Amino acid sequence: MKNKIKNEIMLITYADSLGKNLNDLKEVLDEHYSGAIGGVHILPFFPSSGDRGFAPMRYDMVDEAFGTMEDVKEISKNNYLMYDFMVNHISRQSEFFKDFQEKKDESKYNDFFIRYKDFWENAEPTEEQVDAIYKRKPKAPYYEVEFNDGSKEKVWCTFAEEQIDLNMDSKVAKDFIKETLISMCKNGASIIRLDAFAYAIKTPGTSCFFIEPDMWELLYEIQDIVNEYGVDILPEIHEHYTIQHKIAEKGFWIYDFALPVLVLHALYSGKGENLKRWLDMSPMKQFTTLDTHDGIGIVDVKDLMTDKEIDETKEAMFTKGANVKKIYNTAAYNNLDIYQVNCTYYSALGNNDKAYLLARAIQFFAPGIPQVYYVGMLAGENDIKLMEETKNGRDINRHYYSKEEIKKSFEDRKIVNDIRDLMKLRNTNEAFGLDGKCITEVNGNEFIITRKCGEHTAILKANLKTHDFTIEL
Repeated sequence: MKNKIKNEIMLITYADSLGKNLNDLKEVLDEHYSGAIGGVHILPFFPSSGDRGFAPMRYDMVDEAFGTMEDVKEISKNNYLMYDFMVNHISRQSEFFKDFQEKKDESKYNDFFIRYKDFWENAEPTEEQVDAIYKRKPKAPYYEVEFNDGSKEKVWCTFAEEQIDLNMDSKVAKDFIKETLISMCKNGASIIRLDAFAYAIKTPGTSCFFIEPDMWELLYEIQDIVNEYGVDILPEIHEHYTIQHKIAEKGFWIYDFALPVLVLHALYSGKGENLKRWLDMSPMKQFTTLDTHDGIGIVDVKDLMTDKEIDETKEAMFTKGANVKKIYNTAAYNNLDIYQVNCTYYSALGNNDKAYLLARAIQFFAPGIPQVYYVGMLAGENDIKLMEETKNGRDINRHYYSKEEIKKSFEDRKIVNDIRDLMKLRNTNEAFGLDGKCITEVNGNEFIITRKCGEHTAILKANLKTHDFTIEL
């Protein structure tokens, strides 16, 4: 079946961030972004009990606050869509977990979750085994279930307590995964993002993170299910770039999560050698990012920059950035993730229009299909007010835009119009074909990217120090 992905810019947005719901989102896209956006990654729009949609209770319907599946299909008429499947976990409020909690061993979901008593040799991991786990918490990853009969038991929980991990060895979990994927394929998905994919396979005594060869078996199983519908998959992994490239070598789509920090370093320092080296080794079958619904990832550039350069870039975010403070990445703002900095990309560049437009130009000329986060698309500043209200550090980059605010942005801010023009150029010029070439040159502060496909050529000439640039077609 023909692939549904178009080589056009993909917007990343929540269902209620550009207007109040999916219907508003479609209006905004039709009114302001026709020709500028070809795909939309609608962040989890299913009923959820937490983590802004990433603790899904079910996948067979849209959260009523956002609209209906028909609203999603309306958006899909003009855009290819990316859906999120949290392959690693399900909500503690889901019917699956509630049934397990009520009936325990008698529940048909009794092995849907990873029960410590079955997983670990003595029902508990040793200190050595806990230390080996690639963790998101400073303790063994578990949630203690209290069953209706009063008994208690630990089940695996990698992330927040609302997100209980699935047991990939159980038939009931495998059936659930298959049913969910088929449902998404039938309901308009062109590509399915496998959230937290690297955590899905667990083996005692290992890191329980991207365990080979089991991860490949799971990936191929999922691919076989969606292939029949002409749908692609995109594993979401934040880690060393070599993992991404290993996945790319097997023909899968990957994310370029290293680009954001490499571009910041180039624009802060005026030096493009690290960026050139990265673009030269990047595959075309990837989605590029500068910003997402999470923070700006630091772990992804390990060994692509020296530790000193990484530290200098992090410090520059706090000193050159606008309202970027270290305290926003601490327990005071419900965030202890040392792997990323919470900030909008525009504010990381000091709310500087010139530097920001160049950053987007570099992204659009890089190998792959660009993804643009909705806040970045509107050159959004850090939302201190929202973050202070919620005390969630990541909310600094999750502003809610009304339709009126979006309209006013186009009337009052040249940068918002310039970004849209740049998006349209990237979507329509044939030099950006994915079967073409990307050639980079560095000469002092000058950075040149040439995209060639067939007889078509586009050249970006930039000064990384002054942030001046030209585009020749």
